[in-house]
Order: sequence, then C-alpha cells, then structure tokens
Amino acid sequence: MSTLAPADRELLAAATDFIRTRYVENRHHIGAAVRGGSGRVYLGLHLDTYVGRCSVCAEAVALGAALSAGEAKIDAIVSVRHPRPKELHAEPKVVSPCGICREMLTDFAPGSAVIMARGDDLVRVPVGELLPEKYRRAP
Repeated sequence: MSTLAPADRELLAAATDFIRTRYVENRHHIGAAVRGGSGRVYLGLHLDTYVGRCSVCAEAVALGAALSAGEAKIDAIVSVRHPRPKELHAEPKVVSPCGICREMLTDFAPGSAVIMARGDDLVRVPVGELLPEKYRRAP
C-alpha cells in the first residue's frame, strides 16, 4: 500500500519506466527521478563500472541534470532498482539512497524529500532525516 500523493506516484512511475527501458546487467541497474521546484522531472541512470570507485549513482546523475537545467529547488527524488535475471522478484523496487548520495542530497537538495519503502508502504522522508547530525564546515 502507498500513501503517496499523485505527483509522487508519477515520479515513481517515471523512475520505474526509465530503469525498465535502460537496464543492462552489470552496467545500469538503478534509475532515479528527481522533481524540481518547477515540476519538471529529470532522470538519471546508475553507471556501474568494473572499478567500483568509478561508478556513479543514478541519484547524482538525475540531480546533476536538474541543477544543470537551472532548478533552484528540488522537491523530491526516488530511486528504483531493477532485479537481476536470477532474482525471484521480477518487478523493480524502490531503494533508499546510499550514504554518499545522502551526503550529496543534504548538500544540494536540503529541503527535498526522498521517497522510500517503510515496510509495505512508500513514504516521503525529509532528506535531513536520512543523515542526522550531518558534518558541516565551520563558518
């Protein structure tokens, strides 16, 4: 069950449709969708590399697209993981941002919300709750 607003369900559908069409095993398995303050949606694809440190998360790609397009405010973001061929579930699932993405989101989209799974429900979580007591540079 989901208590998401229609706009958030549309954002989720955009990320899900995107990863379904772009999934390549061992290359692209996560898609992200970001909704800017303008209401426009930006998509990002995980770039998996053989050298893991070189990989780029879908959230970073989507957020970069939004900021590059001139969005001054980010409303929401959602990330969806496509199952690998040998996994039992066949449908993409919402995943939470990794620690690096949590840092990035709190820096570049501090007022945004992240759509996440909590039990059987999907909820909006303020990005600040994902990284409590965040390190900040002294002024």
